[in-house]
Amino acid sequence: MELIYTTQRDGFEQGRAYRNPRHFDQAEPGVDSVVVIGDWPKVVNAYEAVGADVSVVELPTRVALVEGPDHAVFDRLVTELASIGVIVDSFAAQRLERPEGELGETAGHLFQVLEAVNSGIASLQRERDGEVQKVIDLEQEKADLLKQIEALKAAAADPEVEALKAALDKAGVTYRANASKEALQKQVADLDKQ
Repeated sequence: MELIYTTQRDGFEQGRAYRNPRHFDQAEPGVDSVVVIGDWPKVVNAYEAVGADVSVVELPTRVALVEGPDHAVFDRLVTELASIGVIVDSFAAQRLERPEGELGETAGHLFQVLEAVNSGIASLQRERDGEVQKVIDLEQEKADLLKQIEALKAAAADPEVEALKAALDKAGVTYRANASKEALQKQVADLDKQ
Protein backbone atom coordinates (compact mmCIF):
# COMPACT_ATOMS: atom_id res chain seq x y z
CA MET A 1 0.00 0.00 0.00
CA GLU A 2 1.18 3.54 -0.84
CA LEU A 3 0.40 6.67 1.27
CA ILE A 4 0.85 10.29 0.30
CA TYR A 5 1.48 12.77 3.12
CA THR A 6 0.53 16.28 2.08
CA THR A 7 -1.12 19.40 3.47
CA GLN A 8 -2.94 20.16 0.23
CA ARG A 9 -6.68 20.72 0.48
CA ASP A 10 -7.78 19.88 -3.04
CA GLY A 11 -6.57 18.30 -6.26
CA PHE A 12 -6.58 14.74 -4.89
CA GLU A 13 -6.30 11.86 -7.40
CA GLN A 14 -8.89 9.11 -7.14
CA GLY A 15 -7.69 5.75 -5.93
CA ARG A 16 -4.76 7.14 -3.92
CA ALA A 17 -4.57 7.34 -0.09
CA TYR A 18 -3.72 10.71 1.45
CA ARG A 19 -2.82 11.70 4.99
CA ASN A 20 -2.13 15.08 6.58
CA PRO A 21 1.39 15.10 8.11
CA ARG A 22 0.28 17.60 10.75
CA HIS A 23 -1.75 14.80 12.35
CA PHE A 24 0.99 12.15 12.07
CA ASP A 25 1.41 10.02 15.17
CA GLN A 26 3.12 6.83 14.01
CA ALA A 27 3.78 4.76 10.90
CA GLU A 28 0.77 2.77 9.72
CA PRO A 29 1.25 -0.99 9.36
CA GLY A 30 1.24 -2.56 5.90
CA VAL A 31 2.57 0.52 4.06
CA ASP A 32 5.19 -0.32 1.41
CA SER A 33 5.85 3.11 0.00
CA VAL A 34 5.33 6.68 1.21
CA VAL A 35 5.47 9.97 -0.66
CA VAL A 36 6.04 12.95 1.67
CA ILE A 37 5.35 16.34 0.14
CA GLY A 38 7.20 19.03 2.05
CA ASP A 39 9.56 18.94 5.01
CA TRP A 40 8.17 16.38 7.50
CA PRO A 41 11.17 14.60 9.03
CA LYS A 42 9.09 12.81 11.69
CA VAL A 43 7.06 11.06 8.98
CA VAL A 44 10.15 10.21 6.91
CA ASN A 45 12.10 8.83 9.89
CA ALA A 46 9.19 6.70 11.15
CA TYR A 47 8.57 5.01 7.78
CA GLU A 48 12.26 4.50 7.03
CA ALA A 49 12.55 2.83 10.47
CA VAL A 50 9.90 0.23 9.47
CA GLY A 51 11.56 -0.37 6.07
CA ALA A 52 9.09 1.43 3.80
CA ASP A 53 10.28 3.03 0.56
CA VAL A 54 10.14 6.81 1.28
CA SER A 55 10.41 9.57 -1.30
CA VAL A 56 10.33 13.27 -0.43
CA VAL A 57 8.98 15.90 -2.80
CA GLU A 58 10.04 19.43 -1.98
CA LEU A 59 7.46 22.14 -2.19
CA PRO A 60 8.25 24.88 -4.66
CA THR A 61 9.36 28.06 -2.95
CA ARG A 62 6.84 30.80 -3.36
CA VAL A 63 8.15 34.24 -3.94
CA ALA A 64 5.92 37.23 -3.48
CA LEU A 65 6.83 40.33 -5.36
CA VAL A 66 5.67 43.50 -3.73
CA GLU A 67 5.92 46.68 -5.63
CA GLY A 68 7.01 49.52 -3.38
CA PRO A 69 5.35 52.90 -3.25
CA ASP A 70 6.11 55.66 -5.65
CA HIS A 71 9.23 57.46 -4.37
CA ALA A 72 7.44 60.81 -4.36
CA VAL A 73 4.61 59.35 -2.24
CA PHE A 74 7.14 57.67 0.03
CA ASP A 75 9.08 60.93 0.48
CA ARG A 76 5.84 62.80 1.33
CA LEU A 77 4.97 60.15 3.92
CA VAL A 78 8.44 60.35 5.48
CA THR A 79 8.20 64.16 5.60
CA GLU A 80 4.72 64.02 7.15
CA LEU A 81 5.87 61.48 9.71
CA ALA A 82 8.77 63.78 10.64
CA SER A 83 6.28 66.68 11.00
CA ILE A 84 4.07 64.56 13.23
CA GLY A 85 7.14 63.75 15.35
CA VAL A 86 7.95 67.46 15.78
CA ILE A 87 4.32 68.25 16.68
CA VAL A 88 4.04 65.43 19.24
CA ASP A 89 7.43 66.15 20.82
CA SER A 90 6.70 69.88 21.12
CA PHE A 91 3.26 69.17 22.59
CA ALA A 92 4.77 66.79 25.14
CA ALA A 93 7.25 69.55 26.08
CA GLN A 94 4.27 71.94 26.53
CA ARG A 95 5.38 74.28 23.76
CA LEU A 96 3.39 73.30 20.68
CA GLU A 97 5.32 74.17 17.50
CA ARG A 98 4.17 74.11 13.90
CA PRO A 99 6.84 72.50 11.72
CA GLU A 100 8.18 74.51 8.84
CA GLY A 101 6.86 73.85 5.37
CA GLU A 102 3.61 72.38 4.20
CA LEU A 103 2.00 69.87 6.53
CA GLY A 104 0.35 66.76 5.18
CA GLU A 105 -3.32 66.08 5.87
CA THR A 106 -2.73 63.97 8.98
CA ALA A 107 -0.03 66.23 10.45
CA GLY A 108 -2.17 69.31 9.78
CA HIS A 109 -5.20 67.75 11.45
CA LEU A 110 -3.09 66.64 14.43
CA PHE A 111 -1.69 70.16 14.80
CA GLN A 112 -5.21 71.67 14.76
CA VAL A 113 -6.45 69.22 17.38
CA LEU A 114 -3.49 69.79 19.70
CA GLU A 115 -3.74 73.55 19.19
CA ALA A 116 -7.40 73.38 20.30
CA VAL A 117 -6.38 71.27 23.32
CA ASN A 118 -3.71 73.84 24.23
CA SER A 119 -6.24 76.65 23.87
CA GLY A 120 -8.68 74.82 26.15
CA ILE A 121 -5.96 74.19 28.72
CA ALA A 122 -4.91 77.86 28.65
CA SER A 123 -8.53 78.89 29.15
CA LEU A 124 -8.89 76.55 32.12
CA GLN A 125 -5.65 77.85 33.61
CA ARG A 126 -6.86 81.46 33.33
CA GLU A 127 -10.18 80.49 34.93
CA ARG A 128 -8.37 78.62 37.72
CA ASP A 129 -6.05 81.58 38.33
CA GLY A 130 -9.07 83.88 38.54
CA GLU A 131 -10.72 81.60 41.09
CA VAL A 132 -7.51 81.39 43.12
CA GLN A 133 -7.34 85.19 43.16
CA LYS A 134 -10.96 85.33 44.34
CA VAL A 135 -10.09 82.98 47.22
CA ILE A 136 -7.07 85.11 48.14
CA ASP A 137 -9.23 88.25 48.08
CA LEU A 138 -11.91 86.59 50.23
CA GLU A 139 -9.31 85.42 52.74
CA GLN A 140 -7.95 88.95 52.98
CA GLU A 141 -11.46 90.36 53.38
CA LYS A 142 -12.15 87.82 56.14
CA ALA A 143 -8.94 88.76 57.95
CA ASP A 144 -9.86 92.46 57.68
CA LEU A 145 -13.36 91.78 59.05
CA LEU A 146 -11.96 89.78 61.97
CA LYS A 147 -9.63 92.69 62.80
CA GLN A 148 -12.58 95.07 62.66
CA ILE A 149 -14.61 92.82 64.96
CA GLU A 150 -11.77 92.66 67.47
CA ALA A 151 -11.33 96.42 67.28
CA LEU A 152 -15.05 96.91 67.86
CA LYS A 153 -14.99 94.51 70.80
CA ALA A 154 -12.03 96.30 72.33
CA ALA A 155 -13.63 99.70 71.79
CA ALA A 156 -16.95 98.54 73.24
CA ALA A 157 -15.45 96.96 76.34
CA ASP A 158 -17.06 98.40 79.42
CA PRO A 159 -14.62 98.54 82.34
CA GLU A 160 -17.42 97.75 84.78
CA VAL A 161 -18.39 94.60 82.77
CA GLU A 162 -14.74 93.53 82.71
CA ALA A 163 -14.52 94.00 86.50
CA LEU A 164 -17.67 91.91 87.01
CA LYS A 165 -16.28 89.14 84.80
CA ALA A 166 -12.96 89.22 86.68
CA ALA A 167 -14.81 88.84 90.00
CA LEU A 168 -16.76 85.85 88.67
CA ASP A 169 -13.59 84.30 87.24
CA LYS A 170 -11.86 84.70 90.62
CA ALA A 171 -14.76 82.97 92.37
CA GLY A 172 -14.77 80.17 89.75
CA VAL A 173 -18.28 80.95 88.58
CA THR A 174 -19.11 80.36 84.92
CA TYR A 175 -21.10 82.84 82.87
CA ARG A 176 -22.15 83.33 79.27
CA ALA A 177 -19.54 85.10 77.18
CA ASN A 178 -22.18 87.44 75.83
CA ALA A 179 -23.98 87.92 79.18
CA SER A 180 -25.46 91.35 79.75
CA LYS A 181 -24.12 93.75 82.36
CA GLU A 182 -27.26 93.24 84.43
CA ALA A 183 -26.90 89.44 84.39
CA LEU A 184 -23.29 89.73 85.50
CA GLN A 185 -24.24 92.16 88.27
CA LYS A 186 -26.87 89.70 89.50
CA GLN A 187 -24.33 86.84 89.56
CA VAL A 188 -21.82 88.95 91.50
CA ALA A 189 -24.56 90.01 93.94
CA ASP A 190 -25.37 86.33 94.46
CA LEU A 191 -21.69 85.76 95.35
CA ASP A 192 -21.92 88.29 98.14
CA LYS A 193 -24.93 86.45 99.60
CA GLN A 194 -23.03 83.20 99.94
